[in-house]
Amino acid sequence: MSNLKFIQVSDAFNANGLNIVWIIVGLITIYAGIKNLLDEENPSRVGTAIFWCSFGVVCAFGSWLPAKVSGVLVIIMCLPPIFKKVKVGKTNAPTKEFSRAQYEKIGMKIFIPAFSVAVFSLAFAFFANISSMIAITFGVALAIVILMLYSAKENKPQVFLQDSERFLSIMGPLCMLPQLLGCLGGVFTAAGVGDVIADLVGKIVPKGNVTVGIIIFAVGMVLFTMIMGNAFAAITVMTVGIGAPFVLEYGANPVVIGMLALTCGYCGTLCTPMAANFNIVPVAILNMKDRWGVIKNQVVVAAIMLVVQIGFMIALK
Repeated sequence: MSNLKFIQVSDAFNANGLNIVWIIVGLITIYAGIKNLLDEENPSRVGTAIFWCSFGVVCAFGSWLPAKVSGVLVIIMCLPPIFKKVKVGKTNAPTKEFSRAQYEKIGMKIFIPAFSVAVFSLAFAFFANISSMIAITFGVALAIVILMLYSAKENKPQVFLQDSERFLSIMGPLCMLPQLLGCLGGVFTAAGVGDVIADLVGKIVPKGNVTVGIIIFAVGMVLFTMIMGNAFAAITVMTVGIGAPFVLEYGANPVVIGMLALTCGYCGTLCTPMAANFNIVPVAILNMKDRWGVIKNQVVVAAIMLVVQIGFMIALK
């Protein structure tokens, strides 16, 4: 598959592009904070503004800020949600009549902008070594252009900014959970959690039994991902603690084992509220009555997928 990546960009392009993407994200977030500060209908104007502005500064300028300054901002950012001082203010959501009129005008073409995001992500993943975040940003930019072509009168740049703020407010503090969970994996690994797990597993797994090692590795990925909410964070700890000493050391294919272990982690993602961006944010956006509705419908699928993944790992090791 790597041979298909005929579009090669430099590391500097990816690094600078990611900085630009995060600056855009940060500025939109800061806008959300300022808007809520000026919103007299928001019952927690100051707390909401502190949360969004500190979050925005970390996103936009975190690459250049000293680590201690970023750490202080993260602590400040976490205080308003702890005291439940992050609220939704006035929103400019479109009315049902407006949405229906736009649907009758545009029809099923309304899905093309959303589809462009997925197309760009896949195209860049297959044919270029560009960062996925940059690819998604290109897809979003194309979606904005298409929507403006559909209706230049209604879809002005200000509309996209207001809608971005509206959806950020709907998600609230949950939107920072993926970043925090991603950091958690590095913290756990640096703290030596992987070595502790290796000692514990070493008392259970028969030395040299790769099949048992694979099963424990896969199930461990599921459980640790459920705790951390992020398979990418879990795999660093679990590979140090189980994957490397009990599976890879005995000659198993690292490409196959690593790839399938990560997908085993996603089985845990389907079963945990810690994976907020998958299981909790949709509940908030869709205003579902059952907060656990998404997870309940995914548990059986996750269990079946886990068995299949373990089978593949054992067969292809």
